[in-house]
Amino acid sequence: MILESVLTCPHCGHVETETMPTDACQWFYECKGCGALLKPKAGDCCVFCSYGSVPCPPVQEAGKGGDCCGGDKHV
Repeated sequence: MILESVLTCPHCGHVETETMPTDACQWFYECKGCGALLKPKAGDCCVFCSYGSVPCPPVQEAGKGGDCCGGDKHV
């Protein structure tokens, strides 16, 4: 299981390595470059699945196409 992911801001291109939570989805992330509030893209469960280099731990465990957060999709 990989717990670090590199988030890339779609607004300014800033990259930041962050440690992902293992017990919850992270629905919001404030870019440290431009201050934009990132939210998951439609169909993704969290910001790591949308903007990270590695999907969140629950999706990693479930395998490709697996659901996170008990199947809830938060957008």
